[in-house]
Amino acid sequence: MSTLEAALRGGAVVILLLRAAVAARNARRDPVSRYAALLNASIAAFIVESAPGFGALDLRLRIPVAMVSAGLPAAFWIAMGAMFTDGFRPRWSHALGWLALVALAVMDQFKHPMSVDVARTGLSVIFLLFGAWHAWSGRGIDLVEGRRRLRVWYAAVTVLYALVSIAADWLWPGGLSASSVSLANAAALTALIFLFAVQGSIMTAETQLAPAAVQSRPSAPAFDSQAAPAAGPDSAQLLALQHLLEHDKVFREPDLSIASLSQKLDIPEYRLRHLINRQLGHRNFSAFVNGYRLADAEAALSDPAQAGVPILTIALDAGFGSIGPFNRAFKAQTGLTPSEYRRARLAGAAGAAGPSLAET
Repeated sequence: MSTLEAALRGGAVVILLLRAAVAARNARRDPVSRYAALLNASIAAFIVESAPGFGALDLRLRIPVAMVSAGLPAAFWIAMGAMFTDGFRPRWSHALGWLALVALAVMDQFKHPMSVDVARTGLSVIFLLFGAWHAWSGRGIDLVEGRRRLRVWYAAVTVLYALVSIAADWLWPGGLSASSVSLANAAALTALIFLFAVQGSIMTAETQLAPAAVQSRPSAPAFDSQAAPAAGPDSAQLLALQHLLEHDKVFREPDLSIASLSQKLDIPEYRLRHLINRQLGHRNFSAFVNGYRLADAEAALSDPAQAGVPILTIALDAGFGSIGPFNRAFKAQTGLTPSEYRRARLAGAAGAAGPSLAET
């Protein structure tokens, strides 16, 4: 390994470990940082493991590095979910996938059948594609502009490099660690890591600009009905948006999207995302619209005159496409199922009406 390559790999590892340390410091109060720390540490271990001559090191040194490096595809999958899915929660399958890759990596350090390599490669590809799906799938409803841009980079560039690296290991001896391509690989890794570090810092800064009040309850309606939006260059557009939602009730359209709503307002999509994110504090378009749908459904379920209306009808009238997503969103919002909510509200209304009738 040349001096230049050693410097490139060493610099990339230092950057990654510093980012991992910063993320670990914030891990207790920010779940995203916890998984970002794991991802950065895994990439750092991969850079060390893919360096020429790594296989000649003592087994006691190789195994810890190989274990951390092997979990990279699963760490990528988990980190993409945490970064790009609001309200993300890890599942047992995430931990099981990471442990499976680590176990296969340990077996890889000893004499083993070809099936171990095939299983490890197959799982790695699956987890990388899962991570790319997390990054790409929510781009259309993401209101944080910096995060939307970063989705493309993570989904395309990271997965493309990883798949090329996996293919190289199978197609020619040494893979990307071969002397003919090792220096170019180190330079590409360093450039990608630096680029992602800059993009990640920009995304973090942009995310912190959004008001925090609404983010604590992301599905709450956005406007204060007792006060008009503050005067300013966005006030007319905010008033128009408020009129569409509260008067015209466009949220009842099940196929309402950023594109269709921007057409109703006659403004570009990026401008609408800016209004909802920067002015109203929402990060996700679906959660923003569902706030109005849930409020509409809560009012219908609390209305004695609609006590006989099926819950499915109320859900569809509010704009939900089916009963399943409505039930999940409603319970997440209120802590009760729609049926429980209706019984509690109607029982409360009957109890309040009882004494007044007796007094008359």
